[in-house]
Amino acid sequence: MPILDTAAIEKLLPHRYPFLLVDRIIELEDMRVVGIKNVTMNEPHFTGHFPNHPVMPGVLIIEAMAQVAGVLVLSKIPDREKKLVFLATVEQAKFRKPVVPGDQLRIEVNILKLKPSVAKMHCEASVEGARAAEADLVCTLVDKT
Repeated sequence: MPILDTAAIEKLLPHRYPFLLVDRIIELEDMRVVGIKNVTMNEPHFTGHFPNHPVMPGVLIIEAMAQVAGVLVLSKIPDREKKLVFLATVEQAKFRKPVVPGDQLRIEVNILKLKPSVAKMHCEASVEGARAAEADLVCTLVDKT
């Protein structure tokens, strides 16, 4: 059973289809979270990236990692309904394996530093135990206006 399903994730994150890139959260601890993204052929980016050889764009893998990170950060603060988490920095990004339709992307995020307005996290995305991508992300928390 997921710890958070799509409906629960939508209560934390402002993203919606087609840009919500997290299907469920399967682990949620104090400084760590694991999320799942089921990669399907009917996602709009596959019509052009690349026809006849669909590959999930690296920027969307980074975005999926950032959304899982956002779930972790927002789950830790009491006034989360008044905050947005913005991706500020992507460091040390590496793409090691193509992600294709039919893959299940497992995204693990560990907090490296957490302050009231900023968080730094290490993120790894894998498919069937093989690392597909990794990056260190810095996110900022801002008030909704």
